[in-house]
Amino acid sequence: GHVQLLILDDWGLEPLNEQARHDLLEILEDRYGRKSTIITSQLPVSVWHGVIGDPTYADAILDRLVHNAHRIELSGDSLRRNLPRKA
Repeated sequence: GHVQLLILDDWGLEPLNEQARHDLLEILEDRYGRKSTIITSQLPVSVWHGVIGDPTYADAILDRLVHNAHRIELSGDSLRRNLPRKA
């Protein structure tokens, strides 16, 4: 069976290469409208185009991600910053 929920955590930490762009588009195309995908990122969506790299792929990938998406943008300090460090 297919994965019901795909989670891409800390997405966009480094730019995608050609193979990664191709694979991501293929995965999202396969899941589009049928399965759920959660993406977490420290980067605003406005810079994702640059992280993807190739404009044609970026348009196709972002179209599938942003269309029908529920976006939750958080602000404020990281909770990790406020936790006491373990010795």
